[in-house]
Amino acid sequence: MAEPTIPDRFSEESATYALRGGDTPDLDAGVAAIRNVLRTLPARPGVYRMLSAGGDVLYVGKAKSLKNRVLNYTQVTRLPRRLQRMVAQTRSMTIVTTGSEPEALLLEAQLIKRFRPPYNVLLRDDKSFPFIFLREDHEFARISKHRGARVGKGLYYGPFASAGAVNTTLNALQKVFLLRSCSDSYFANRTRPCLLYQIRRCSAPCVGRIEPAAYAELVEDAKAFLSGRSQEVQRKLGTAMESAAEALDFERAALVRDRLRALTYVQGSQAVNADNSKAGAATDADVIAMAAKSGAICIQIFFIRGGQNWGHRAFFPAHTADVGEDEILSAFLGQFYEDVPCPREIMLDRTLDEAALLAEALSERAGKRVTLRVPVRGAARKLVETAQRNAVEALDRRLAESTTQGRLLSEIGELFELEATPQRIEVYDNSHVSGTNAVGAMIVAGPEGFRKGAYRKFNMNDPSITPGDDFAMMKAMLTRRFVRLEREDPDRTTGDWPDLLLIDGGKGQLSSVVEVLTELGVEGVALVGVAKGPDRNAGRETFHLTSGREIRLPVNDARLFFLQRLRDEAHRFAIGAHRAKRSKAITANPLDDVPGIGPARKRALLMHFGTSRAVRDASLADLEKAPGISKAMAAAIHGHFHAS
Repeated sequence: MAEPTIPDRFSEESATYALRGGDTPDLDAGVAAIRNVLRTLPARPGVYRMLSAGGDVLYVGKAKSLKNRVLNYTQVTRLPRRLQRMVAQTRSMTIVTTGSEPEALLLEAQLIKRFRPPYNVLLRDDKSFPFIFLREDHEFARISKHRGARVGKGLYYGPFASAGAVNTTLNALQKVFLLRSCSDSYFANRTRPCLLYQIRRCSAPCVGRIEPAAYAELVEDAKAFLSGRSQEVQRKLGTAMESAAEALDFERAALVRDRLRALTYVQGSQAVNADNSKAGAATDADVIAMAAKSGAICIQIFFIRGGQNWGHRAFFPAHTADVGEDEILSAFLGQFYEDVPCPREIMLDRTLDEAALLAEALSERAGKRVTLRVPVRGAARKLVETAQRNAVEALDRRLAESTTQGRLLSEIGELFELEATPQRIEVYDNSHVSGTNAVGAMIVAGPEGFRKGAYRKFNMNDPSITPGDDFAMMKAMLTRRFVRLEREDPDRTTGDWPDLLLIDGGKGQLSSVVEVLTELGVEGVALVGVAKGPDRNAGRETFHLTSGREIRLPVNDARLFFLQRLRDEAHRFAIGAHRAKRSKAITANPLDDVPGIGPARKRALLMHFGTSRAVRDASLADLEKAPGISKAMAAAIHGHFHAS
């Protein structure tokens, strides 16, 4: 396993200690490996990683004193069963010392996010949070929704809990502040206002309908609103409306009135507004509460920015069995703020033992002072109670869904004569148009529902596959999948091996998959083919088993609905991947595939020849005449398009 890159501030001292043993869990061997580490372990802050015989990371922990903390793992009778199992699998350790305990906490969270060890509490969420991006590297600033790395020049407001919350806020901002949302290329090529100007959601700076100074004033008002000074903006608009009315400019007064109404609507639609700051609730804060029931955990977060509620989201951490609630919440906070900007205040529903350490570490990461507090009265306490109630309700819904899901999985296992209830179901489908832009898709489902982080797509670029040959594509997809599984997890210990494969298709597709698994020597994986009805009607599917048995279920059977949902999700994912590939192919330029041709040379060639087809058909002499194209480059371009 490749060693991760450790940031400079953590790399003061690093060492790896190993005592190899067999792959079989052995408590004595694990304790011996840990004791081997203890001989030279310093009594300093740092992070340790427990590794299996195969080099997989089992657990990542931090300590104020590495020697004292690791010593505890040798006293196995005092450890919970979860950690005893971990020690039994441990065969080596990696130690990284840090300058302080807060630094160790930050590194621990980073490594947990990277390795996702099976014995750590894990934040299960594969979606990034959306932001509102006010881009300022243009004379007329642009406002838009943004996901991903925040590398553009401008201001980012967020996070928002969902894309819907961002869209609602952006819609209101367009009505109130009339800022442009179009791309620079669209903006530069306008000769008349677009529809957004007609419906009063843009001030049309692209065609000079507003002066730069006036537009800059709108931008400042938008910043004030997003920063929590919405009442200041409201007073300013109210004064402008009155001034226009007194000047008998009723048309302008009506326009300002509409903007004022939109602003008032936004303020009224938020569950939390700026007035709460006067009662003790911070204008920028995350409100976090946790609920526990039947061994399951839910953590609810409300995002309060500028005194406004920008939505909330529920999280369900994994690997929480036999772990204390305080430890779960502390681990969650460390991992959650690894990628999400941390506000100045985090309001919790309970006091944490490591609250001071967490606050110090988060302050270091955020570059500003971050406080953790447990409100006891006032508006802030009401916010925490709201988060608590939502956490309990979300957990109840989750448990109800899990119970139903678990029952359906058990019934599916009985229906298809499986040895046990399936914990991982993989569904395969492919999509193409007459063999072009072919894509295979795999979706995964389990007791917790769809595991979207485990979805995979397979580009079918193998020239040996006849375009449109569904059987060959299915064979190629399953071959790639299981060759990789055999290589990465031959002992089937990671939980990535499926218990059941659902294949979209009838006997032909099923036979192709059986042939692949037989050739690879894969056993113990159940196969079922899902064939559509005679008229491709939902509800008349036939399920083909490898034994030759065929099953049809009543149209109102819950098991049928569940299997249809799995099949439809695979179909949706496959079609989406195919459409994305097809769209990319439509906009692709043949010059993109020529080695050594970058944006500048491509632009020069297109300016000289007019089209990429003309470049392709040009003679060597003509290519040499193009500006910026040397003889060697002209020969390379000509050879690329005219290779024998």
